[in-house]
Amino acid sequence: MLDATALPITYEDTRLRPLSELDAEAYAAGTKDEAVRRFGHLPESDYTPESVRRMIGEEVAAGLASGKLAVLALADTETNRFVGSMVLFDANSETAEVGFWIHPDARGKGHARRGLELASRFARNSGLQTLTARTLPGNKASQQCLANAGFREAERGVGITPAGQHEELFHYRRILTPTAQ
Repeated sequence: MLDATALPITYEDTRLRPLSELDAEAYAAGTKDEAVRRFGHLPESDYTPESVRRMIGEEVAAGLASGKLAVLALADTETNRFVGSMVLFDANSETAEVGFWIHPDARGKGHARRGLELASRFARNSGLQTLTARTLPGNKASQQCLANAGFREAERGVGITPAGQHEELFHYRRILTPTAQ
């Protein structure tokens, strides 16, 4: 299970932290981006600042409390400004799946790569052994980010996305080795 007390954590200029109501405007705006809509597999078809605030107070809070779901913010360490979303879901005692998207205004600055490293550290610090991810064959940027963050392609096949759609998916896996003390 995911341990929310292990947050926030920082790597270089990216912070992984709980999603806050202060992130609602930027989160909602980011979900309007064509690439996020195409590749993000968001469970809702439309997000508004109000719906994001409701989500934070209900599903996000319940998920963190249960340890099975962590809808988190990636933030710039200097400004604490929301730069993207990192979600760990379907968590159990050994594994979780990670999904992510970067706000269009923050792309190309390395936040996705660092965010995946932070998600891996968070999962490892929570006692998990493996982190998995899925992406569409056409999402070359995501595939490159996953590879650069130590994920290896494990298989390909039709699967159900978090949005409930049947799609051809590339499955990735990262084994979480214990940190040296």
